[in-house]
Amino acid sequence: MTPFETATAFFHACETLKGWEGCQQYATVNATFSAQSEPLAKITTLQEYTEWMKGFGSTTTIGATYDLHSASYDENTRTAVFFATYNGTHNGEGGPVPPTNKTTHSDYVYILVMNNKGLIERMVKVWNAPWAMRELGWL
Repeated sequence: MTPFETATAFFHACETLKGWEGCQQYATVNATFSAQSEPLAKITTLQEYTEWMKGFGSTTTIGATYDLHSASYDENTRTAVFFATYNGTHNGEGGPVPPTNKTTHSDYVYILVMNNKGLIERMVKVWNAPWAMRELGWL
C-alpha cells in the first residue's frame, strides 16, 4: 500500500467509527494527535482520537455521515490532507445536554504526516468546534 492509500484507508476507518482497533494498522504505536479545538484539546495521541470519534459518533450523533471533498498527498513532506464535512444530528445521549435533534454540517481537515515506512506518525485536525456546537444547540 502506498502512503497515500494508507492515509486514505485510515481516514475512512476513523470516520466510520472503527476506533483504534480498526485504525491502528495504519499508524505507528506512538502516533501523536493535536487540534486547536476545545473538545479535543486534551487528546494527544492518535489512539485517543480514534476512540473519541468512535464514542462521539456512536453515542452522540448516531448515524452521522461525512462528505469527502478533497484528498491530496505531498511526496516531499509525506503529508496527506483530507477536507470533508461531518453531517450529524444530536440524537443520542452523549453530549453536554439531552438530545437536541439539531443538525450540524461541520467542515474539517485531517493532516496526516507519514513516516518513512508509510505509517501515520502525526495527525493534526483543523475543526471549528464552536460552530458545530452552536448548530447542535450546545452553545
